[in-house]
Amino acid sequence: MPEKMDLKALARHIGVSQTTVSRVLSGSAARYRISEETQQRVLAAAKKLNYRANALAISLRSQRSSTVGVMVPEISEGYSSGVLSGIEDALLVAGYFYFVVSHRHRAELLREYPSMLLSRAVEGIITVNTDVREALPIPVVAVSGHRHQPSVVNIELDHMLAARYALEHLEKLGHRRIAFIKGQTFSSDTRPRWRAICKVAEELGLEIDPHLVVQLQDDGLGIEPGRAAAATLLERKRPFTAIFAFNDLTAMGAITLLRDTGLDVPGQVSVVGFDDILSAATNNPPLTTVRQPLQEMGRVAAKTLLQMIQSSREEWPKHSIPILPGFAERRSTALAASPGKKKPQVRK
Repeated sequence: MPEKMDLKALARHIGVSQTTVSRVLSGSAARYRISEETQQRVLAAAKKLNYRANALAISLRSQRSSTVGVMVPEISEGYSSGVLSGIEDALLVAGYFYFVVSHRHRAELLREYPSMLLSRAVEGIITVNTDVREALPIPVVAVSGHRHQPSVVNIELDHMLAARYALEHLEKLGHRRIAFIKGQTFSSDTRPRWRAICKVAEELGLEIDPHLVVQLQDDGLGIEPGRAAAATLLERKRPFTAIFAFNDLTAMGAITLLRDTGLDVPGQVSVVGFDDILSAATNNPPLTTVRQPLQEMGRVAAKTLLQMIQSSREEWPKHSIPILPGFAERRSTALAASPGKKKPQVRK
């Protein structure tokens, strides 16, 4: 019969003390100055051996709920699901329960959910692409929150580096007439990402034509918002050879619309996405995209929240934790073609 994987057995397997394992899994490793190498060994072994902390015992012993709340715009393929996967990994290993609520950016839900979660005795809250304006009496970690306020730590992507990856890639392929699909006004990433794009474009000498900039207009799911944005670009009859989209689903929607009008991707128009969701690599064509390490951002958010729960306010991280993007070059981008040779008609 296989050995029961309890805390003692896990510690013996790794070769460290039970106390060290307990501190790592509870999110208090930084407080006790446990090395990053040891933390990674503990977390990797816990995941590989399917170890789960005894949440009931922890709650009874500490008189805590061992529960956190997670607020997301929606639960669907894309950004939120990738971040949630990382949050889940870290919380389950640490023996924490979690409530997930989706608000679809509805003002009344954004107001009500924090109080609702507090009434369920959560010890902290993780927000994902969600702007919570009121101060809360418990620690909060915001993934792409961009709002600096007491008791909130932000997990923030380096948008300058992300914009540089995408625009330098297109510029090296000869693209000068680039169209942009911005995020919705309610997305917390829209403004910092657009500021970064404008700054990098200026540094590279790329002119941004206002007629080649459109904004996603609603919170529709799937590829439809991207299709609508691409149709608007074509209707303006301004030539372009590339599109840089706010996220991968938008990019995929743009590709389907371009193909429906008879344009070849990437032969006539190159398309770059953002996020590198699971389906980006299997899209037709496989999508060139800025890689946002979504699962890692979720894991960092959860580990940071657990650390805050286990420590005093003076020991909390300050304001923000930076996350570096990557870049996946695939087959949706190619050398720039001569723009304006064809005026496609959008199929009804």
